[in-house]
Amino acid sequence: MDHGGVSARHGRSARPSAAARDPAPAGPHTDRSATTLPAEAPQPTVVETREPLSWRPDILGPGFEAAELDLGADDEGPLVATLVRCLPDDRSLLDRVLHRTRVLEDVDVLYVHGWSDYFFQRTMARFWTDRGARFYALDLRKYGRSLRDGQTPGYIENLDEYDLEIGMALDALGHPERGSGETQHRPGSERKLMLFGHSTGGLVLSLWASRHSGRADGLVLNSPWLEFQLTGAGRQMLAPLLDLGARFNLRDSAPQFDAGLYTRAQREVGPADELDLIDERWRPTRSHAVLTVWLRAILAGHARVSRGLGIEAPMMMLLSARSALPLKWDPSLTSADTVLEVDEIAKASLRLGASLTIERLDGALHDVFLSRDAVRAEAYHRLDRWLVGWAAARGQRSRRPTD
Repeated sequence: MDHGGVSARHGRSARPSAAARDPAPAGPHTDRSATTLPAEAPQPTVVETREPLSWRPDILGPGFEAAELDLGADDEGPLVATLVRCLPDDRSLLDRVLHRTRVLEDVDVLYVHGWSDYFFQRTMARFWTDRGARFYALDLRKYGRSLRDGQTPGYIENLDEYDLEIGMALDALGHPERGSGETQHRPGSERKLMLFGHSTGGLVLSLWASRHSGRADGLVLNSPWLEFQLTGAGRQMLAPLLDLGARFNLRDSAPQFDAGLYTRAQREVGPADELDLIDERWRPTRSHAVLTVWLRAILAGHARVSRGLGIEAPMMMLLSARSALPLKWDPSLTSADTVLEVDEIAKASLRLGASLTIERLDGALHDVFLSRDAVRAEAYHRLDRWLVGWAAARGQRSRRPTD
């Protein structure tokens, strides 16, 4: 049965007003003084109408469906995000008779991909549904299924703008913002929400969870991009230059340094049945062009992480044990993170919140779930172990006597 959804109708643009979007970069026609970093969160976008989502078969085949979220439009045309779902099989008759439930029977998972990426991992989705969870993945605006002809891949001026599609997706899942009306769960029937993000998606969801306290019940991070590769000092030096560049051309791009070595490392050791599904228009061998304004938004997010996010929900982070600099091809690139400086990410993660489990995996790639077989199996084992503990802790809290 389809879940309720929403469509936003905002005329030409789905972005908040200029006053609400103070974090967005200044353009050539504004008299705002230069700022190294945007301000904090913009005002939330108001959703005006509610419509049921129209689910259709997804490109991943049987068991997967997709639905578009209408985000309005910007100066490149209509904006959409795409929600993909994979639902668990019904419990067997014997399980129902014996009142046996799976560990994540009352859990909904929302996954967000990384930069120059989209959702294609069927095995990852079924890891969650095998444990009873309903799995959803969001292709953000101008990524993957949501990318339209003539659009700049991945273009965003402020990471908080993703609040629109995240909020619409959660409303469709049955997790509306508190007090939002008729889709609110009945007492005693509330499902739990687990956020799951990779790389840039991990940064986006961490910032979202910080601003929306109490909405998520847990957060799983797969190599989240929490700090710049040149460390905080490098970020602070680079930010003013990006701010200046964005004033003259919002779509200016940095030189392309990606030689495709990370993609080659995945192909060398990763799961062929997953990687063969990739549409290279959406996930090119060399990444999409790195936009000046996009990188500025990322650095602003890193600065907010460095100040501390105070996320209340329990968190787990999966991360490679080492990094490698991909200057030329070497077999060692198949056993390390060639995208992020993992020790800096581990340090930055300590500012996320009070309850964090860090799992370092020897031999893991940047996306630990695309590493070689043994590493991938270990990653799933550690994630499963954490989820069992997370679920048990929830049960203990629910049984505590009240005053």
